[in-house]
This record gives sequence, C-alpha cells and structure tokens, in this order.
Amino acid sequence: MRTENQSVVSEFLLLGLPIHPEQQGGLFCLFLGMYLTTVLGNLLIILLIRLDSRLHTPMYFFLGHLALTDVAFSSVTVPNMLMEMLTNHKTIPYVGCISQMYFYMLFACVDCFLLAVMAYDRYVAICHPLHYSTIMREELCVLLVSGTWLCSCAHALLHTLLLVHLSFCADNTIPHYFCALSALLKLTCSDTSLNYLVIFTEAVVIFLLSVSTILGSYIRIGATIFRVPSTKRICKALSTCGSHLSVVFLYYGTLAIVYFFSSSSNSKIEDMIASIMYTVVTPMLNPFIYSLRNRDMKSALGILRRKGITFFK
Repeated sequence: MRTENQSVVSEFLLLGLPIHPEQQGGLFCLFLGMYLTTVLGNLLIILLIRLDSRLHTPMYFFLGHLALTDVAFSSVTVPNMLMEMLTNHKTIPYVGCISQMYFYMLFACVDCFLLAVMAYDRYVAICHPLHYSTIMREELCVLLVSGTWLCSCAHALLHTLLLVHLSFCADNTIPHYFCALSALLKLTCSDTSLNYLVIFTEAVVIFLLSVSTILGSYIRIGATIFRVPSTKRICKALSTCGSHLSVVFLYYGTLAIVYFFSSSSNSKIEDMIASIMYTVVTPMLNPFIYSLRNRDMKSALGILRRKGITFFK
C-alpha cells in the first residue's frame, strides 16, 4: 500500500508555450532580448545606487532591493523557458519543479511587500518631511527589508511543505512553461482542501496588508497635498511618487489579469499571455519607468556615462 506522502513521479513534463515551430526562432530571440534587458536594466539601477552617494537614501535603498528581486524573479522562469524553446527538452525533475515554484512564490511576495514599504516611505517623505530622517532611519529600513524577506520566505516555504506531502500519480504533464502551484495541485491525487484553504487565507492577508498600506499611504499623501493646494507641491509629489505609482499599477494590473481574469477563463493561451506579462514584461519595464521618470536616476546615469567616456578616452 502506497503512503500518501510519497510521490510516484520523478519528473514533470512542461508543455511550454503553444507556438508553431516556424515561430519558435523569432519568439526565442524576442524573449531572450526581453530577459537580457530585464537583467541589464535592473543591474544598472543597482550599480547607479551603489556608485552615486546622492542615492544613498531610504527610497533608493528599497528600489535597489526591488531591482534585485525583479532580476531574480525573471530568472526563475525565463531561462528555463528559453532552454525548452532552444533544445525542445521539456522535462524538469521533481526537485527542480518544486524549487522553481518555491522561488517564484518567494520573489513574487517580496515584490508585493517592497511596493508597500516604498509607499510608506513616500508617505513619510511628503507628510512628515521635517521628521523624515528621524523616522526612516537606517535601522528601520533594514528591519523593513529583513521583515519583507523573512515573511516571504515563510510564505513560500509553507506552500512548499504542504505541496511535498501530496502524492503525484500517473499524470505528470503541466500545461504551462513553469511549475505553477495551481498547475501542480491539479495533478495531485491527494486531498488538496488544506492547500486551497491556506492559499485563500494567505492571499487575502498579503493582499490586504500590502494594498491597504499602499492605498492608505497615498490617501494620506493626497489629503496632505490638497489641504493647501499649490502647483509646486503637486508637481513635487508627482515627481516623487510618479515612478512608484506607475510600478504599482503595472504590478497589480498584471497580477489581477493572472489571478482573476485568467482564472475566470478556460483558455490556456490567455492564461499563458497573462503569466508572460507578469513574469517577463513587468520586470523588464520597471527600470525604464524609474530611469525615465526619475530626475535623480537620470542625473546619476549621466554622470556614469561621462565617467565612462572619460575613462575610455
């Protein structure tokens, strides 16, 4: 008699993207270009923050962690997808699949919490400018980032431990390009009621915590600005918060498409497109949003470019 906490399958078959063979070369080049842009763009942000002393502030401290998370988040799924497209090798070991799911959930949760922390930072900067350096001291920034990573690790580890106690029987085919938790739960022959209960409970808690922090921060910012409205204050607030708001809308917009709109549709193609938006497009666009809309980042980039030109002369 087989025990329930043992898996029969040793590997999973990832079907990948539903593309025709003649389209494979073009899409491979497209996704490779997008992935390289993501990595280089976010690493450039980290480099600028490290090299320019004017960017050694809480806002850019959090932005550096967000850029690092975007690189890691995209690296969890995209390289494996590119390898599948290049070699047509679609199998992934059981341990590799579980590891991919763990890191996917980890970095997605870190992104979620970091956006909330950055919203709180903007609230303090605009609503309490005289006490900003006192409130957002280095110890608090490190504590907030450490708490973000610890909570995210616990979140991903909880779902991983619950998953590895399930049994996978005959069917090992995943109709996706990476090991998503929802896809794995559909393959198990064990009772998944506890898994879905934890998913629902945690999703509500994390969503409420992060979204309520973001909404609350920007409601207070809006109230502060419009209490004594002036064009200068509004422009300053937009320049301070514009990049973060753009990333928030992009992040939660694609997240809503993945987990709400795609779940209400039976089309696997729509689900794939939504997931690509979330795992490939969003991490790629974040560096452009911060570099194009942020005066300090553009200034730091100009200084780095001039140093590079001087160095190579």
